[in-house]
Amino acid sequence: MAQSQGPAQRLFGAGKRLLGSLLATGETRLRLAVLELEEERARLVTLLMLAGISLLLLLLGLGTLTALVIVAFWDSHRLTAIGVSAGVLLFGGLGLAGWVLHLARRRTLLVDTLKHLALDRELLETHRDAQD
Repeated sequence: MAQSQGPAQRLFGAGKRLLGSLLATGETRLRLAVLELEEERARLVTLLMLAGISLLLLLLGLGTLTALVIVAFWDSHRLTAIGVSAGVLLFGGLGLAGWVLHLARRRTLLVDTLKHLALDRELLETHRDAQD
């Protein structure tokens, strides 16, 4: 003979189901966060390697170009050539530094995870408002 569940048992069962759902959702969001962190790490390593190589090549190229300009104007305007070359390099360096700071301030870490958590919160609030 099957016994019917009392109110306390039904409440306990509903609590267990709710806790199971919350744990499953939390696990999914945690897996998404870990995946995003791994992708961001791989992207950062690639960017750092490419930036290092490009900076080295740019440094060598600018040094050679500066030497060429100074040698070309050595007899007539050597100080002007040195000053203009230095000014162009400093202006370019400051411009690139400003651009790098602008790019560094952009938020890219865990953007999708935060978006999904906000969506989960909105769905829970909508569901709660619908029950009231």
